[in-house]
Amino acid sequence: MVSVVVSPPLRTLCAIAGMAASLCGCAALDRVKTLGEQPPLSPIENPTTVAGYRPVQMPMPMPQPASYNPNSLWRNGSRAFFKDQRAHQVGDILTVKVKFNDKATVENETQRSRKGGEDVEIGAFFGNKKLPVFNKVVVPGAMINTDSTATSEGKGTIDRKDEISTNIAGVVTQLLPNGNMVIEGRQEVRVNFEVRELIVAGVVRPEDIESDNTIDSTKIAQARIAYGGRGQITDLQQPRYGQQVLDIILPF
Repeated sequence: MVSVVVSPPLRTLCAIAGMAASLCGCAALDRVKTLGEQPPLSPIENPTTVAGYRPVQMPMPMPQPASYNPNSLWRNGSRAFFKDQRAHQVGDILTVKVKFNDKATVENETQRSRKGGEDVEIGAFFGNKKLPVFNKVVVPGAMINTDSTATSEGKGTIDRKDEISTNIAGVVTQLLPNGNMVIEGRQEVRVNFEVRELIVAGVVRPEDIESDNTIDSTKIAQARIAYGGRGQITDLQQPRYGQQVLDIILPF
């Protein structure tokens, strides 16, 4: 019978690896279920009932009562005399024109060099050069001699360019006290065995909505825009589960 003794650090490492493998196994099991099939689309559901949804809270001014001019049908603050067809209440739909063009170039370079030396001698410490009695005493010439050199060099470069141009329909999920609206839109497109997802969420002002019930993504406050996908091509572009686990737990 062979017994194996596992050290506490190795035992902890194995436990972490086992937990990570179990978590990754759930996703792997889902992939096995759809082996040879197209990735399924997400069901259409109420965004306010999705796990993790939280209502947005922002600073609000004091509410102002509506006022009408004497002998007039016009209400102060109205955008049109007739009924406005643009989104203005929970459940209304508006079109978000996503125009995202971002480019960043960053380059940093650092060089550092340091050199130091220490030399301590005690040849005349006992007075052997003045007193004859110390002439026969062997005294070391140098007691401490140190020399240190440190050099570091770092260089980093970032060159990124992102561009997205598309339209997506969003739903008003919340009406804030000052009239601003919280919107959220989700779009999924499946081509063969790849699903592309586009998610847009944020806070918009009614004044920024154009007459054709559209709004630019640049006018969305607290904007959250996500563009990605899932499927066979995305799986090939990701490291394997084992490699991801090792990248997390290995300290070097």
